[in-house]
Amino acid sequence: MPADYPLRFEPLFRRYLWGGRRLQTVLGKQIGAGDDYAESWEIVDHGADQSVVAAGPLAGKSLHDLVTQHGQELFGRHFPQPQFPLLFKFLDAHRNLSVQVHPNDEQGQQLDPPDLGKTEAWVVLHAEPGSLIYAGLKRGFDRPAFEREVRRGTTELCLHRFEPRVGDCIFIPAGTVHALGEGLIIAEIQQASDTTFRVFDWNRAGADGQPRPLHVDQALEVIDYDTDPVLAQTPTRTDRDHVTRLVKCDKFTLDRWQLDGEAPFGGDNRFHIVALLQGELQLTTRSSEHLVRKGQTILLPAAAGECRFAASSTVELLDMYLP
Repeated sequence: MPADYPLRFEPLFRRYLWGGRRLQTVLGKQIGAGDDYAESWEIVDHGADQSVVAAGPLAGKSLHDLVTQHGQELFGRHFPQPQFPLLFKFLDAHRNLSVQVHPNDEQGQQLDPPDLGKTEAWVVLHAEPGSLIYAGLKRGFDRPAFEREVRRGTTELCLHRFEPRVGDCIFIPAGTVHALGEGLIIAEIQQASDTTFRVFDWNRAGADGQPRPLHVDQALEVIDYDTDPVLAQTPTRTDRDHVTRLVKCDKFTLDRWQLDGEAPFGGDNRFHIVALLQGELQLTTRSSEHLVRKGQTILLPAAAGECRFAASSTVELLDMYLP
C-alpha cells in the first residue's frame, strides 16, 4: 500500500467559546449541533491529535502512521522527520480570540513535555465590516511598559490593530503577540505545535462560568519585544502567472494559486498541502482522478510525482510546503 496518491483526512473539530457555525455554512464542513465550532484541524500530527486518512488503500491510518511507515514516500527530499512538521486548520472567529503568544523552537524545547515552536500565517477568507486583527505591539512598548498595562488589565491599549480584507495574508512569527477579532474566517498554516500562552481574554468567562486561565508570566518571557507591528504581507510574483508567494520562511512556504484552466503541479520530490478556497478542481495523478471542492484539503505525498490541476472556472487554492 504505497503512499503515492492524494490523501484526504477526516477533520478534527475544536469547540471553543469563540466559535460559531460558519465552518459548515461557509466551508461546507459536516459539524454537529451547537454554535461553538471554532476550528477544523485538516492536517495534524501532534501527540494524540491525529489526522486519519479518509479514503483509499491507506484509509484508517493516522498521519503519524504515514510518517513512521511511509516516511520516504511522504517527505521525499525532507525525509526523515520525527513527526509531520506542519499543521493546517480553518478557524471561525465568531467572537474575539484571546490575546496570546507562542514560543520559538528553542523555548518550546524547554517545556515539559517539549514541543515545537509555533510560527504561523493566516489567510483571510471572510471578514465582517469592522473586524480587526491584532498583531504585534504598538511602537514604544518594551517589556516593562507592556507588563505594566497587562497587570492593570489594559492589555488592549498596547496592541497594534488593523481591519483586514479578504485575501490578506498575515505572517505571525513565534514571539509575536496576536489575536483574531470577531467576524473573521481564517485559513492557518503553522508549525505542528499546540503551545499557547494566553495574555488577555477580554474579561470573559469560560463555559464553566469562570475566567479562562491566563499564562502571563510565561508569555512575558517568550514575547519578542523588538519586532515591528505586523501588517498584511505584500504578495510577490513567481515564475508562474497564476501563482503568487505569500510567505517564505524557514518553517514553510505559502503560495496562492488563482487558476482558470490546466497546470502541472508537484513533481518536486516534496509533500504539498493543498487547500481549495474557491471553486472546484480536478486533480489528476498518474493513476487516478480526484475532485476537490471548496473547503477541502489534500496532502499530496512526494511519491505522487507530477500531477495536473484542471479548473473549468477560476479557482483559488493555497499550496503549503517545506522550503
